[in-house]
Amino acid sequence: MKKLLRRRAPGNPGLAEENAIHPLLARVYGSRGISHADELNLGLDQLLAPAELLNAERAAILLADALAEDKRMLVVGDFDADGATSTALAVSVLQAFGATRVGFLVPNRFEYGYGLTPEIVELAKREVPELIITVDNGISSLEGVQAAREAGIATLVTDHHLAGNRLPAADVIVNPNQPECTFPSKNLAGVGVIFYIMLALRAELRRRDWFGTREEVNLGQFLDLVALGTVADVVPLDRNNRILVSAGLARIRAGKARPGIQALLDVASRRHASVVASDLGFAVGPRINAAGRLDDMSIGINCLLTPDPVEAASLAQRLQALNQDRRVIERGMQDEAMQILAKLSLDDADEPPVAMTLYQGGWHQGVIGILASRIKDRLHRPVIAFADGDGDELKGSARSIAGVHIRDILDAVATRHPGLITRFGGHAMAAGLTLRRGDYEAFSVAFVEEVGRHAEDVELQAVIESDGELAPEELQLELATTLRYAGPWGQHFPEPVFDGTFGIVSQRLVGEKHLKLVLSLPDTRLLLDAIAFNVDLETWPDPAIQVVEIAYRLDVNEYRGQRNVQLMVEHLEPVGK
Repeated sequence: MKKLLRRRAPGNPGLAEENAIHPLLARVYGSRGISHADELNLGLDQLLAPAELLNAERAAILLADALAEDKRMLVVGDFDADGATSTALAVSVLQAFGATRVGFLVPNRFEYGYGLTPEIVELAKREVPELIITVDNGISSLEGVQAAREAGIATLVTDHHLAGNRLPAADVIVNPNQPECTFPSKNLAGVGVIFYIMLALRAELRRRDWFGTREEVNLGQFLDLVALGTVADVVPLDRNNRILVSAGLARIRAGKARPGIQALLDVASRRHASVVASDLGFAVGPRINAAGRLDDMSIGINCLLTPDPVEAASLAQRLQALNQDRRVIERGMQDEAMQILAKLSLDDADEPPVAMTLYQGGWHQGVIGILASRIKDRLHRPVIAFADGDGDELKGSARSIAGVHIRDILDAVATRHPGLITRFGGHAMAAGLTLRRGDYEAFSVAFVEEVGRHAEDVELQAVIESDGELAPEELQLELATTLRYAGPWGQHFPEPVFDGTFGIVSQRLVGEKHLKLVLSLPDTRLLLDAIAFNVDLETWPDPAIQVVEIAYRLDVNEYRGQRNVQLMVEHLEPVGK
């Protein structure tokens, strides 16, 4: 689907003059809502206070009592990178505070599904826990929390997903998105929530003079986990999240990452000294997610937990192999999805429906979320991909576009058509659901109709927002380096993208579907390396195309000790042949 290129409105022009910021960077910051230099201060002293997070102090008291009484605690996590980092952080910090009986349990997605279900409580009971702590899940686990209560197990629910009409009857719930919580940052990832609780717990332990006979714990040593989970979960990087991510990245660059994160960077061929947020999101996160998608997330959690570099390297290699398997499975599923779309005769001249559902027998439950995301990016429409579940069930994974709140859409469908959806949960851009196989067609119709009711004010053409054109003197290594480390960049605080028209000096495929280019800038002698990932092989490479309009990120390529400017192409359109 053709994309529309749109240039961002400029920001506060005085930002550069007043604060000695490069004029281009000042323009970039301004277009992302930064109006004062104070907002660029990402020191940890600028973090929102834990006391502002509803029930964080109550959770701290519950946990401090459990520590004092040496209770058996069990952390129940989720099977994605946010859940894995949340679990590793909760276990690590509690042990650092002196807990001697704390373990974790992550449900296998194929056997137990998502969250604290009654079945998971039954499994947990084998560990004889006195307190269950959910991380990155639990806000919709009404039946599971009730089952724990009936079994005499206390529950602390920590989550960031949107709450339903009813809350579970947990002893304490901490979730910035629960009713009555006025915490200014609603965008904390699950790992951010549990980190805040641990900050509150440390304050409570100080009040109890817990550290009178113990060394006080520096929670900064866990910020590499917070950064990884926050970036991998693609939550909006508001200022509070940028503070957390910035601090975690600084720790990694300083060579202080835990062995598991260092090992995952190594297998992904990323240098810790130059790591940025996108390395966590596109290199480390997917390798951890592969464990939850194809096998057992405990592999990823143990990789993050182990203090032994040798064990971490071995576990990282297992995650690397799983990620390679995931790619093969995903490629096959994408091919099948493309065949389904081809039957709809969709091309650049056709307008796709406002939403899409896709299902094929044999698709892998653990990979449908990635498939939905790929098709969503291709069509710029909300997409739900389904795979076979247990018995007559279908499991669905939904991905959405800006302006269409996918969890609210599912809630509306469930309200209009009672019983059509067995269960669902999620947030604005991603959600999961379960259907009876026989209801797939009826759901598909209801889903498309519901999206249609909300799509009037939604931009249904994919848009690339550009920060403008760069002058020849700006296409230099120094500025590329400045931009690389000026973030952290991510969701709702996007890395700068520029546009321009270039001549093509050479083009060739690398890695089967990536286009390596050497580009020339008109009226100059400047030659620039560029790469475009996952190009349309029906169009590229084509030696007849001489000129191209591109949208790109200005980046630094490091190879064999050499550092050069490289354009990371986000979109390219032939201008002439």
